[in-house]
Amino acid sequence: MKRIFMSIVLVVIMLVTSACSSREASAPGKEIYIALAAPLTGDYAQYGESFKKAIDLHVKAINEKGGVKGALIKIEAFDDKNDAKEATNIAQKLVSDKKFVAVIGHFGSTPSMAAAPVYQKGGLVEFSPTSSHPEFTSQGIYMFRNVNTQAVEGPILGEVAVNKLKKNKIAVIYINNDWGLVTKDKFIEKAEALGASIVASEPFIGGQTKDFTPTLTKIKELEPDLLFIAAMYSDTGLILQQAKQLKLEVPILGPSSLNNAQLITMAGEAAEGVYLTSNFFPEDPNSIVKGFVEEYKKAYGVEPDQFAAVAYDTLGMLVKAIETAGTDRKAIRDALAQIKDYEGVTGKTSFDENRDVQKAMVTLQIRDGKFVLGD
Repeated sequence: MKRIFMSIVLVVIMLVTSACSSREASAPGKEIYIALAAPLTGDYAQYGESFKKAIDLHVKAINEKGGVKGALIKIEAFDDKNDAKEATNIAQKLVSDKKFVAVIGHFGSTPSMAAAPVYQKGGLVEFSPTSSHPEFTSQGIYMFRNVNTQAVEGPILGEVAVNKLKKNKIAVIYINNDWGLVTKDKFIEKAEALGASIVASEPFIGGQTKDFTPTLTKIKELEPDLLFIAAMYSDTGLILQQAKQLKLEVPILGPSSLNNAQLITMAGEAAEGVYLTSNFFPEDPNSIVKGFVEEYKKAYGVEPDQFAAVAYDTLGMLVKAIETAGTDRKAIRDALAQIKDYEGVTGKTSFDENRDVQKAMVTLQIRDGKFVLGD
């Protein structure tokens, strides 16, 4: 009888413990920590701020609805200054801190790839909203991206230049880093395959080159019918201003890195007519997009750009994976890899076998000081 009694007691204890554990896992007050690693200071701070604003907005909405099974999402932001060494240092810190279940970041391809081996070794998801270098996700199985690679966007830009804009004598200016090189190469490869001639291909050092006059003067003398710029908005703003001063009057085309209102603020009238590709258009009539734009404008007084939009969806997909798999790092990775047709503000998103996204792009143009659909 004594043995039977003890067995019953043990069973009761196990059931009570299990019930308490279940309640603890979903109890209000519990927190799920996700890191944001992005440039919050320096030349690319505007991009990092777009990330942070959109993520903070989404976290607020998620937590107001009860979080994830009662646990609140908490974001801690880390400033990598878009620097490879800084990104690697941050990665080491995040990997060793077990409270973090995933990382949203980094912004640039160079810091993203530099930090990747650390995240891979530590088994922590590195989900970059914007790293488009084709080699990023090949660094390990914990690397994900939420933007088309330059192996996708570059050829689209080539088709826009030759087939849409009907230009075949093209000059190129590009930032001399990992992203700029591959963006330039993939664009040129497609443009030449479609019959275009590249009359100039000129590099510059991001954040350091301020006088583009010699390069633009050389290009003007070659009489191109299109200028392709592979750069961020801050450098592009200077290029546009100086091109206007030199009366280099040709159509200008660039990648989705130009989808930021600061480009228009910087360049003013010099930005008029610029074409670019994008994963996001704020005037999309889709109800999900309209709701996001309204909430973002209400919170911050400006329209969201592509960088805010992809960061918003990046968090959304991470939360979906956590809802499915819990907070185990590997389980999150596995659940994230299985996401198909996630309905977000940048359209439907799925991952292929390389953890690269599959999503549509649109062509935009700057007209009357705002981004509109390109003709």
